[in-house]
Amino acid sequence: MLVDLGQVSARTAERPLFEGLSVTVSTGDRLGVVGINGTGKSTLLRVLAGTTTPDAGTVRRGRGVSVAHLDQEPQLPAGTVAAAAGAGWQAQAALDRLGMAGHADRDVADLSGGERKRVALAAVLARPADLVVLDEPTNHLDLTAIAWLEGRLTALRGLVLVSHDRHLLDRVTTRLLELDRGQAYLHEGGYTSYLAARAERAGRADAAEDARRNLARRELAWLRRGAPARSRKPRARVGAATQVVHARAPEAARPDGLELSFGAPRLGEQVVEAGGVAYAYPGATREVLRDVDLVVTRRDRLAVVGPNGSGKSTLLDLIAGRQAPSTGRLTVGPTAVVGYYDQRGADLDPAARVRDLVAGPHQPPGSPEDQALMERFWFGGELAFAPVRTLSGGERRRLQLLLVLAARPNVILLDEPTNDLDVDTLRLLEDFLDDWPGALVVVSHDRTFLERSADRVVAVDACGRVTPVPGGVEGWVREATAARPRSRDGGLRPSPTPAARRARPSDAGRRLRELDKEMAHWQHRCDELAGTMAGTTDHQQLARLGRDLAGAQERLADAEEAWLDLAERAEA
Repeated sequence: MLVDLGQVSARTAERPLFEGLSVTVSTGDRLGVVGINGTGKSTLLRVLAGTTTPDAGTVRRGRGVSVAHLDQEPQLPAGTVAAAAGAGWQAQAALDRLGMAGHADRDVADLSGGERKRVALAAVLARPADLVVLDEPTNHLDLTAIAWLEGRLTALRGLVLVSHDRHLLDRVTTRLLELDRGQAYLHEGGYTSYLAARAERAGRADAAEDARRNLARRELAWLRRGAPARSRKPRARVGAATQVVHARAPEAARPDGLELSFGAPRLGEQVVEAGGVAYAYPGATREVLRDVDLVVTRRDRLAVVGPNGSGKSTLLDLIAGRQAPSTGRLTVGPTAVVGYYDQRGADLDPAARVRDLVAGPHQPPGSPEDQALMERFWFGGELAFAPVRTLSGGERRRLQLLLVLAARPNVILLDEPTNDLDVDTLRLLEDFLDDWPGALVVVSHDRTFLERSADRVVAVDACGRVTPVPGGVEGWVREATAARPRSRDGGLRPSPTPAARRARPSDAGRRLRELDKEMAHWQHRCDELAGTMAGTTDHQQLARLGRDLAGAQERLADAEEAWLDLAERAEA
């Protein structure tokens, strides 16, 4: 046992999050936590990590169990990026794989929120503990970094993970804990198993609701037939039964689709045309984007991929009119009404209520269209009247998305929409985009979202050029990851530079190839042992497999350290 929660409960000042939750995380477990924003996922992770005490219940931990925690908004110690990530080659290599190696000497006070998250993740992965607790680790990572992260997570001794990345959840987790309106449901298997179990539960709820309404209809018919229905007491019973027949069940399944006619202006054929576009920030000598030729038509579903810092968000800023090209021509069609959901999000008045923000300043709140939109995005009932200050971070991001859609655009730009949005909201957005008649340009690292929402992919490379990707998202990931050597799990090691490869003598090159094979062998052994541990509940066997896994991981670390040392000496 790593950690055990018994009947724990937590609440905010405004509402309960979860009650009576019990779950045990043991060696070999990789537990995913899902649920709509505001259900208490981050709070639960802090309870598991020991940084927050629950309002009720018990928390027991295994003797000597070490815990590493990546919070949703991590705090870094003062100093440089290198110091915050920690000493040793593991930290250096993790920074490299997460795209922060070039920032090692920067002060953490100068980092953006996404950069801080990547440094904190590198620090956790460089010194893996018995139990690793990660809150949205894929936020602000590009697709190649996520592909590498998958391999790292499957080798951990114990993992609890909150993530919106369904591909990652399905490949990494062995169990999923679903938080739903104060209730908790535990599902064996990955994300696919969770969806099947949830669909079965929804079917049972529908059947129970049908039975409840049928009973109410029979009682209503019986009450209306007889003369006693003229008396006051039976009349009250008739009213109560009528309410049951027409009321919505309190536990009815949440809506899974968005059936709204938005009434957005009709979009003409010309949407976006860019010819020879380049952009450089004021005062900068290097262009972020160069020689961009791009056409977006009115039914386009365009995905933009590329490494962090390549200029993807800048391309969306140009389309939205927030920036003007340094050179070249960019035209947005005269009928285009652009809605832009960016990474920063709008600044919302903490005292403003949800329904007032959705209505906007020029019309009274509570129109049928706005009401339907709020309910579809789970801002119905009391939440419609909630002030912004009472919303969780994820709920605020969901509200910001809602405000973009409420403006009735016919061109939607989405910049990393999966950051801080739960998987239910993402499915809802995907369903909406399936039937939405406008144009979409989306920047995202979420493979599932891109595969469902986009039918055309372009990549922005490190030089700022935009090129089509014939093989789609998966083809781009394969090409990008194949371009840099790594061990089977993606390797905790930075890529040697071209100069280093040219400088290696033949014996150094031969030894590096031998170490590559050695690392592949020990990584395969680690994966094999981790898979065996996930399939057994025998404590004696788990203890033996744990010792074997620790030994294999040590041998892998030795080989990786030798590889890194030899590569550095060859480069020097």
